[in-house]
This record gives sequence, C-alpha cells and structure tokens, in this order.
Amino acid sequence: MGVSAIGASGLTRAIDLLRGDAPVRNAPEATAPKTGESAPTSPAAQLAAAGAPIDAARVATLRQAIAEGRYTVDPQRIADAMVAMDLPAKS
Repeated sequence: MGVSAIGASGLTRAIDLLRGDAPVRNAPEATAPKTGESAPTSPAAQLAAAGAPIDAARVATLRQAIAEGRYTVDPQRIADAMVAMDLPAKS
C-alpha cells in the first residue's frame, strides 16, 4: 500500500494547505461561518473546515484485511513515501 490510499494528489494538497502553499478550493458551503462568527483564516483551519479526504471503501477494505491478519506494514516503504513527499523533485 502506498500513498494512493487517499490519493497522492489529495495528500499533497492537504500538505500544501497546511504549509500555506495552496489556496483552499471546493470547501463545502455548510462550513461557512454563521452570522457573528469569524471565518477560518489559517490554512490549517481552512483544511479542517473543508473536511478530510476519506475513501470510505478503502477504509473498509483495510479494516477487513487487518481483522483477517492479511495487512502487513512495510516501514521502509512508508518512510520512503514520507521523505519523497517532503523533498523537492529532482530535475
């Protein structure tokens, strides 16, 4: 399993939002502040208001694999993916 569990682009966008490198788009209307409330201003607050990009089908598949003992963790692969996301692309 790689970063594709929630989609590499979704995860990259979330990281960019937390860093303040990307604008928030497609935020649900239901999260708009009510009269008298202030709008979330920080990228982290905007990301929280937009909700997490969750793939419910993937979560169910992983839960079943864990319950059946078929899920294995590859720490090296996880570490490699984390480092690759944090480092600038080589040209």
